[in-house]
Amino acid sequence: MIADRVRTWLKPALQPLLARRENVRLDRVRSRPCDVSALGQTDEHSLAEMFAQALHDPEWDALAPRMAAMGIADESGGVNPGDRRAIFAIVRWLGTTSVLEIGTHIGASTAHIAAALLETSAELGRPGEFDFTTVDILDVNNDRNKPWVRFGSRHSPADLIRRLGCEASVQFVTCSSLEYLAGCTKRFNLVFLDGDHSAHTVYKEIPAALSLLEQEGHLLLHDYFPNLRPLWAGSPIARGPWLATERLRREGVAIRVIPLGALPWPTKRGTTVTSLALVTKDVRN
Repeated sequence: MIADRVRTWLKPALQPLLARRENVRLDRVRSRPCDVSALGQTDEHSLAEMFAQALHDPEWDALAPRMAAMGIADESGGVNPGDRRAIFAIVRWLGTTSVLEIGTHIGASTAHIAAALLETSAELGRPGEFDFTTVDILDVNNDRNKPWVRFGSRHSPADLIRRLGCEASVQFVTCSSLEYLAGCTKRFNLVFLDGDHSAHTVYKEIPAALSLLEQEGHLLLHDYFPNLRPLWAGSPIARGPWLATERLRREGVAIRVIPLGALPWPTKRGTTVTSLALVTKDVRN
């Protein structure tokens, strides 16, 4: 009890020190090539139209009860229910058939990505034919430790996928993000980065992820805090995604980051705000 109070008291005082440390670690990373030639392009207007349509999507209305019945914890430090719906909508809107996810955690986003891929593959007349790889540095499906139980979920990520009936199309990988990205030979329509949020890691992840994109592919970020401002009152911020993308932009990499901002449905803390952001090609550069 006393230790918890001490940590709570120290946390705000340590933030400036931790921020300086993160900036120093990022500065020490050598610049690296970043090829955006395969990156697709979109804009705020197109995204707004997509979400307006997704608000009254009968496909989601039919799927939502099934996803809710899976018992995925809401307060798990992962992707909140509103963000899960947004990720589903984005994957469906893009019509992707191959996705790489960095950061499986309890499988909240994993299950919703898989559900969207199932819908798209059925729409294309190839039910269940898609390629989805999800990577985490921990063994998220460890039957002995059952990490999902610690966060309040009823099922492992692999069990969620089995319940959707698409286990043959989903690969779970236990590996660091940078190790996997460096050795991967596949290409993806969409890469979702939600792993190590430290600036020096995200700065390395983004060029590696862009190199794995199919033509007109897309990169989706989680925990992107524009100008390092809190999105929710009293909530901590993840500095890494913003710092990393800003450094890349300063170095002349032709990317633009579009924060998804306010969604048409609730996310968390009584708001509609999301930390999701889409990285798009900046044709002005």
